[in-house]
Parts: sequence; C-alpha cells; structure tokens
Amino acid sequence: MTARVAVLVYPGTNSEEETLRILHDVGVNAELVHWSRAETLGRYDAFVLPGGFAYEDRIRAGAVAAHDRLTDAVIEGAQGGKLVLGICNGAQMLLEAGLVPGTGEIRRPTAAFTKNAPLGKFVCKHVYVQLAIDPTRCAITAALEPQAFIPAWAAHGEGRLAASEQHLAEIRAGNHIAFVYAANPNGSALDVAALTNREGNVLAIMPHPERDAWTFNHPMTQIGRAAFGNVVKALAPSGGSLLFESFARALQ
Repeated sequence: MTARVAVLVYPGTNSEEETLRILHDVGVNAELVHWSRAETLGRYDAFVLPGGFAYEDRIRAGAVAAHDRLTDAVIEGAQGGKLVLGICNGAQMLLEAGLVPGTGEIRRPTAAFTKNAPLGKFVCKHVYVQLAIDPTRCAITAALEPQAFIPAWAAHGEGRLAASEQHLAEIRAGNHIAFVYAANPNGSALDVAALTNREGNVLAIMPHPERDAWTFNHPMTQIGRAAFGNVVKALAPSGGSLLFESFARALQ
C-alpha cells in the first residue's frame, strides 16, 4: 500500500504549495492537512512540516506551533517510527518540540534555531548544504550519495543553531549533524544546516530545498540553459529535489 504523507498547514504556514508540488513530482502520495483537521493525522504514515511563520513566530520561531494539536500527532508519530521532515519553520518547530536533536525531554528543547548573526537580520541567499553523516544514519537521507551537496535557499531571520557548549558536544558526539553549510550564511554553530534525531527518522533542515527543486529554478546552469524553451525539461525535478527523492525512497 502506498504511504500517505501529510503536509501540515499551521496558521501562518506559507510554503506548503511548493512543498506539496515537489512531493507529488517525485511520486509521493501527499496532501495538505489544515490545522482544523488535526484529528485526522493518525491515518497518515509520515509528516512534512513546511516553512512559513506559524503563529507569527511569537516568543521564538516555532515555539507556539510546537504546542499545537498538529504537533501532538507529529510527536506521537515520530516516537512510533514515522518519518518526519521539517523545513525552515518546520525545522524550528521540531527543535522546539524536542524531537530534534532529541537529547532531552519532549517539549524541553536542548537547542534552537535563533536569530542570525551578527545583526539578527533576515537572510535570503542561495546556499549549498553538504551531507555530514553516513547517508544511512537518517532514513530520509539514505538514498543520497555520501557527502552529497544539495542546493537550497536560506530564507529566515532565525536560522542560527544555538545551544550550550554541553549540548553542542552532545550533538556532535551523537552524530546528529545531518547537513552543514558549504558557506555559513548565518553564524550557525558547527555550521549546522540540518539535524537528525537518535533514531534517524526525523530530519530538521533550515534552508529550503523545495525552492531549488526544478530546472527552471536555476536557469543559468548548464542544465537550465539546455532546458530553455522546453517546458517539459524546465519543469523537471532537479537540484534540491534530490532530498525529496530520497524521502520518497525511504517511504517505500
């Protein structure tokens, strides 16, 4: 039976449509689930938390959403072994919920994605992230090549990983650093762009791979130039779609 994936829509989510589109393009049976339908989440096999500004990022980015009924179901599912992918605001929620890096208690976070350094300004920048773990350490990355590079867009005001020295040491020792930035855009500790939990079924990634997931997103590359004037080629998944293709493989 084909796995069903819920793309969660919180009040303030704004990246759900392109996230849903790339999931469909790589063959995932995904659908949007509005916050008013939290009671339906038990029927889904995996969850994707897209980007945005849930609950206006009050208190801290992801802090309020981490206590939403939608997140109750995500926590229960993750603890039961379901795959969970959080992107940008979704990644912030996963840290605030304590699912990632998962070194403490639920909803008692040991790390957070906080204001960018040095001035706390919003960053909008094309980036590359590199896989920093053995691909099989995390189910969602298992189909990637070792040390794979993924293009993405950093688009956040609070994307800098911050934690105490003790917890940073735990993150490093526990092999929780899934991706690092090729060039750090925000001062993130340990150059972290993404973290995974102990069990490897939850991935929180700050930059947006879905915003560089089709050939038309990068027209100045050799592949992009070759697709000029060809709608089919221009709409073909490429670039950041690699992560979603790996996610699709994991669901199989």
